[in-house]
Formats: sequence, C-alpha cells, structure tokens
Amino acid sequence: MHAPHASIDVPVAAVSAATLKDWLNLDTINELALLDVREHGQYGEAHPFFAVSVPYSRLEGDVSRLVPRHNVRIVVYDNNDGIAQKAASRLRAMGYEDVHYLQGGVQAWKDAGYTSFAGVNLPSKTFGELVELQCGTPHIGARELHQRLQDNDNLIVLDGRPYAEYQKMNIPGASCCPNGELALHIHKLAPDPPTTVVINCAGRTRSIIGAQTLLNFGIENPVLALENGTQGWYLNDLQLEHGSSRHYDAGVDPEQLPALQKRAARLAQKTNVRHINAATLDAWFADSSRTTFLFDIRSPEEYAAGSLPGAVHAPGGQLIQATDLYIGVQGGRVVLFDDDGVRAPVVASWLAQMGWEVAVLEDGLKASFKPSQKPQATLFEAEMIEAHQLASMIQTDDIVLLDVRPSMDYRTLHLEAANWAIRPRLDKWLTTLNGKTAVLIASDTVVGRLAAQELSELTPNTPIYLHVGEPADWTSAGLPTVSTPDLPADTDCIDYLFFVHDRHAGNKEAARQYLKWETNLLNQVDEQELKRFSVSK
Repeated sequence: MHAPHASIDVPVAAVSAATLKDWLNLDTINELALLDVREHGQYGEAHPFFAVSVPYSRLEGDVSRLVPRHNVRIVVYDNNDGIAQKAASRLRAMGYEDVHYLQGGVQAWKDAGYTSFAGVNLPSKTFGELVELQCGTPHIGARELHQRLQDNDNLIVLDGRPYAEYQKMNIPGASCCPNGELALHIHKLAPDPPTTVVINCAGRTRSIIGAQTLLNFGIENPVLALENGTQGWYLNDLQLEHGSSRHYDAGVDPEQLPALQKRAARLAQKTNVRHINAATLDAWFADSSRTTFLFDIRSPEEYAAGSLPGAVHAPGGQLIQATDLYIGVQGGRVVLFDDDGVRAPVVASWLAQMGWEVAVLEDGLKASFKPSQKPQATLFEAEMIEAHQLASMIQTDDIVLLDVRPSMDYRTLHLEAANWAIRPRLDKWLTTLNGKTAVLIASDTVVGRLAAQELSELTPNTPIYLHVGEPADWTSAGLPTVSTPDLPADTDCIDYLFFVHDRHAGNKEAARQYLKWETNLLNQVDEQELKRFSVSK
C-alpha cells in the first residue's frame, strides 16, 4: 500500500533574523528564496515583506515551480513550532542544497525590530501605491462615475481582473479586459479618442496599474482609475452586477499590429527591458549560478491551446498584481513571451520597474530552446478509493475520516463522519487513530498524497487510504453530508485569511479595513524594501 519515500532526517542550518535581513539586501548573495511554510491564513496575518507563501500542506507540490534551481539559497520559517525544520528537511530530500530555517520563526523577525506585514501580494500592492503617488495616476470616485454612467457620458468601463473574478461582481455595464490584454486590444475597445476609459478592479492595484498602462502606452483617450474599485462602489451603497459575461474580443487586426508593436518596443526600451534570443535563453538555463523563470503571459485559452516547453502560465496582469505567486526567488531572472510582440514588452516594462531583471523572448511562441530541469518530489503512493468503496468501508470497517480539503470547503459541506485536518497538525489525530484505518479525503490529489505521507511517517502501522472527490460523488454513493458554518473554529482555519475574503462577502467594515491597509503600505516599508522599485514617469 505504501511506496517508499526519501528520508527527511537531514540536518539543516539555522539563520538569525539579522543575517536574513542582510541576505535580503541581495548585496551579500545574488539570489534568495524566503519561504513562509506556515498555512496561508497564518502567512497573511504577519510576514516579512519579500516572503513567499509555500504552505507545508502543499510544499513539495508547489516549490519546484517557485524555486526551479536546486542550489539557490533558501530560508524557510514558521511560528517556531518545528514546521520549518520539517519543511527544510523535505526540501533537502528533493535535492535543494542550500537550505536554512529562521531561528525563532516569525517572532524572532519581529523581536529583531523588523516589520511584519499583514495581507498578501505585498510587493505588487505596495508598488501600485507608489505608481499612483509618483505618476499622479488620475482617478475617479464611485459617485462621480455612477453619475456619468447615468448621464450616458462618452465613456467605457473596463475591468482589469481575470474573467472569473469579473463574473463574481462588476461595475454595471463594465466589460472584462484583464490588464495584460489592455495594450493589445484598447484600440478596438475605445477606437474614438474622445471616449474616456475607466479601469477598475476589486480594490486599488489593478485599477492603478491598468490605467497607467494605457497612459504609458500613449493612447489618446482620457484614462481614469476607479478609486477603490468594486469595494469603493459597494461602500458608496451602489449596486454591483453579478454573473456578467461581457468580454473583450481576443482577435487582433494584423494591420494594426506593427503600430502596437512599435509602441510596446518604445515602452520596453524606456524601462531598459532586454530582448533575448533562444540561444541566450539556453545559456541562462545552463547557468547554475542564476535562476531563470520563463512565463507565457498570454490568456488562459491561448496557453491551453499550446505553449513553449517548460513555460509557466502567468497571465500578464496577474503577474504584475501578484509576483509572489509566480516568482519565489528574489534576484531571479524573468523571461516573458507572447505571440504578438505587444503584451510581453508592456508587462516586462512593469516588472523592470518593480526591480526584476526581465527580458522578452524574441520569436515568442516560435522560439526553440532546451527547457530547464526543475527539482521534483517523489510523491507518496497512497492507495486510492472511490466514493462507493468509501461507503462500504464506513459500514464495515473501523475507520477515521480525515478531510484535508480547504477549511471553508469543509464548512460548506463535508461527510457527516469526517473530521477536518491539515498536514502540519496531523499529529493531533494519532490518539484517535490508535489501531484504526485512516481515510484521507481531498479535493487535490497532491495535497492528499502529501498528507498521506505525513501520516504514514507519524504512524507507520496505520493502514491509510486516499479518496479524492467532491460532494456530488458522495451524494451519488449515498453518503450522508452536513454543513458546519462555524466548524472548524476560526482560530483553527489556519489556511484561510478572513480579512481578505470578508471584504467581498457583504462586510463593509472588512472592506474599509482592507482599503486602509492597502493605502498604508507605503508608510510601513523601510528603505531596503522600497529601493527595489524604480517608477518610470
């Protein structure tokens, strides 16, 4: 039933908060991966500015994408509860060579006098606030925009978020055009120069970056950012639409393309973005002293239809909005590509201003090179069972059901007999298991297999099965389900950051707190953190 797995009993070195702060200057070393291995809710409560969230519950599944070079220096940290040492040992078992953990965890960082930040996507959001401040990005308030829409003014509202986010809630009449697509498609969306273009998102960053993208690109239309996005609209007691389907036309007029490419090239040149050929990319991938990320910044539909080998999909607008979700190595090199010669240079111009060494791949989708090899984990081979098998086991066997799906999914609906569990806290179930069979329930196979591996090491003699399924599977198998809106308790939901999500759930106070947090970011960063950015006016 259980496949062998690599030993994690490999010693790792501790590092002090002062040393870590020095390393983050990138003066002592070229690159550093600072990984917060706590669960996402814990990370969002307080973390260093440049930390990247790689929860222990899915560590081996995510880390090779975020940290693709095996000999880069890595520092992991936790709440001084032993999870960092576990994570460091597992990274060593994957082949990472230079792994350290922060002595004393995040509290040691605070005790050393360094700021810990709440929230997510800190570098991107702070950069957005800096852009507005230094560029004077023009904006419009919710009430004024509402009145202009009522008056049928000559304006268009474009939502710079991905389509799935747009469909959740949008400004009435707005169309979806993610920020990464704006430069390529704005000439079709607003062909009349007198038409005012308003860019919005859920809060602030993508409204600011989207509007400033069009201004930097040099369009003739008046451009405005909607102040505070859909949250500002909601806080002004204005109605939002839900489930809208208005979307930009993905087609491109070949006759328009040369002019758009010329504008994009001029913007890239202004921000010192390099263009590299495939031979240079091969050399970069072969360089064992540097990390190189390769991103396809086109739309999800284009990426699904085919991409370059080894490329990671990072829609351009989202890459700017949340660099820490895609790039786990401070100081790493970033290579972008598209198939039109417009989107990649524009997105690259922003990453360059954020302090990344970024280049655009010549020939884009037609380039030919040898893809890099990334460290990979050998995942635990848990025995899989289907819903009908689980139904039979519940009737006949002495089993313990441990649901390792996200805590909010568990609250919404779970098997009646299941207990919510999470990988870093599986040890609390050892007494309950005591001679019984364990069945792990997951919606993500990787998360389930990692949890099964953890449990097998904690209790080697316990039979362990894995069921990957959804509520519809359980209903079909006749398994009883139940909702528990208050269980697990908020304090146990370490994978969920409440203040980020509650702002979209009818909680006006949460929305106000979020916007206050966002606008206060520039007041919290220190000189070392701020010097990474260089806004081009």
